Amino acid sequence: MSENSNIEWCDHTWSPWEGCQKVGPGCDHCYAEARNARFGGRTAVNWGAGAPRRRTAPDSWRMPLRWDRKARELGQRFRIFPSLCDPFDNAVDPAWRRDLFELIARTPNLDWLLLTKRIGNARDMLNEVVDELSHGLNTWDELAWPTVWLGATIVNQGEADREIPKLLAVPARVRFLSMEPLLGPVSFDGMFTSANWRDCTNALEELDWLIAGGESGRGARPIHPDWARHLRDQCLAADVPFFFKQWGQWRPATNATNEQLEAARAHGWVSLDGAFHDGSDERVFRPGDERVISVGKKLAGRILDDVIHHALPSDRSTTGSAERLPGRPGPQSRTVSHDGGQHA
Repeated sequence: MSENSNIEWCDHTWSPWEGCQKVGPGCDHCYAEARNARFGGRTAVNWGAGAPRRRTAPDSWRMPLRWDRKARELGQRFRIFPSLCDPFDNAVDPAWRRDLFELIARTPNLDWLLLTKRIGNARDMLNEVVDELSHGLNTWDELAWPTVWLGATIVNQGEADREIPKLLAVPARVRFLSMEPLLGPVSFDGMFTSANWRDCTNALEELDWLIAGGESGRGARPIHPDWARHLRDQCLAADVPFFFKQWGQWRPATNATNEQLEAARAHGWVSLDGAFHDGSDERVFRPGDERVISVGKKLAGRILDDVIHHALPSDRSTTGSAERLPGRPGPQSRTVSHDGGQHA
C-alpha cells in the first residue's frame, strides 16, 4: 500500500487483502507475488493454488477514509488502485469483498479502480454484493456505483478476444483495459460485442480508457514499439484516451539517448510476434524486428515517438491525449494534462 503511488495512472494504492493465483502469461513475473515473497522469508505464502489470502490490518483499512476526507477538503477526487490482490478472486472470503464495498460506499470522494484478471467473475460478484448491501433493493446491473471504475488486464490478442466482451457486459461508469505487460500485438478490427455488432460499433469505442506498457522487473519480456503504436493509433481513431505507462525493463535502441545506450545491461531484438533474440543469437535480423536494450524502468522512461501519452477518461472527446516534448517538432494540437488542464 502506498500514499502518492509510483503507479503513474493512480494517486494511491491500497489493498483489502494480499494474495492471488497465476491465471495467464501476464502473471509470470508478478510484482505483487515478488513483494509477498520478500516479506515472507523468500516464499510467497499467499500466492498459488490453495494458498491463503491475507487480510490487511485494521489500521490499513482506515487509510482510504483519511484519503476521502482529504479529497473532500481539497475539492478533488483521488484514484485508488488495489494493487496486491484481485477484487474478484474466487479464493477470497465473500465477506471480505462485502467489507471492501462497504468501504467504497463510505468514500464517495474516491474513484476505485478495480482491475482484474478474472473479469468473467465480476458481474455475478458485483450483483451479489450490491444485493446483499442493499438488503435486496437493487443489484449492480440495476444501479452500478459511480465511484467504481472496472478494468480488465489484457496482454495479447487471445485475451482481448476472450475477455473484452465480458468487460463490456458489465455496467460501470468507467470501463478500461490495462495492457501491461503487453506481450503481443492487439487489434480491435472486427471485434464487436454481441449487443452492437449489427450497427458496426467497434468494441474499442465502448471502452473509456486504455493503459498500455512493457514489463519491468526480473525476467521482463521486451515490448515491440509497433504494438504500442498500433494501440495508440486505434485509440485516436476511436476517441479513446490512451495512457502509455512505461517501456519497462527494455526500450527500443532506436533514438535512445547516450545515457541509455551507455547504461544498457543487455541488448537484442524483438520480432513482431514477440520472439526475443539476445545479442549472441546468430539468427538474421529481419524486417520488422526492433533492436532493444535493457536499461531498467526508470531510465527507459515512457516516451513513445517523442510524446508522453497520459490521457485519462476525463479527456475523452478531445485531442488531448498526449504531451509533445518541448523542442521537438510536431503537429499543432491541443493537449491536456493529468487533471484535464489545457496546455498550449
